[in-house]
Amino acid sequence: MKKYLFVLRKSAHSGTSLQETLDVILTTAAFDQQVAILLLDDAVFQLKEDQKVSYSKSKDTCAIFNALALYDVKELYIEEESMLERGINITNLTLSVEIVKRAEVENLYQSFDIIYSA
Repeated sequence: MKKYLFVLRKSAHSGTSLQETLDVILTTAAFDQQVAILLLDDAVFQLKEDQKVSYSKSKDTCAIFNALALYDVKELYIEEESMLERGINITNLTLSVEIVKRAEVENLYQSFDIIYSA
């Protein structure tokens, strides 16, 4: 079994890229691979509470994130500095995450076999 880390950098409704990446994540997890997600930069907005998608034809990505546990995707990391720079704190998030400092990200990368950055 390979260990996959999916690194997300874009905001929740910035186009179809996130939806496509989430599909890849779910597919990878469905084939019994170990999958983790790291949210950096504007991707921290993906887990922010009270998102509105009615103005967009985008899928509700929060609902997809909530379904990750059904696929045994339980490792969800978020970069602390990215959250703080965007005025988000842990209480604003819809899911439990493990906070990683920017200086620790490279070490996190080393613990995975495959890194997919979107």
